[in-house]
Amino acid sequence: MKLKDLSPLMKRRRAGGLSYGYDRFRIDPAVAPLQWPDDVLEQFLYDFGDDDHFVTDYGSIDLREITWRLETVPAADFHGMPTGASDDGCIEEFAENPGYWVGRRAPEVGLHWEEHGTWLRPPLLIDRCFLDPSSSGELQVVEGRTRVGVLRGRLREGRHVAPDHQAWVGRG
Repeated sequence: MKLKDLSPLMKRRRAGGLSYGYDRFRIDPAVAPLQWPDDVLEQFLYDFGDDDHFVTDYGSIDLREITWRLETVPAADFHGMPTGASDDGCIEEFAENPGYWVGRRAPEVGLHWEEHGTWLRPPLLIDRCFLDPSSSGELQVVEGRTRVGVLRGRLREGRHVAPDHQAWVGRG
């Protein structure tokens, strides 16, 4: 199953508007067999499953081959971690002014960064072997580019950043 295979579901979702919310989406027979964690399913497929950039970057992946686990990732591992080619450079753009991007979120996001030095919601990372077999073991940011940019920016500014962060990691 690839992203393009979900286009009928995504059309139903868009046409349904508010009546086709996440609770309905998650039990749809097109995605239920994936058995992905809700947080991953919502961030990856519900929010971006028909986004042109996502389809360009991740459309070749067989979604059934990905197993998602919540992992602890050292802050240093996020330095230089890429995102999809269609959004190349966006993480560094977010890193240039992390305070601005945190300020555009709900107040609890900024408070969490100040108190805990990390994000409220774990981003999605994927083993790059799904995109390039020679890159096995290297991680790429699928969703959470702003969060990772804020992390990099806060590190650069010498602000409080936790040594480790939770992230959903997709592996084969």
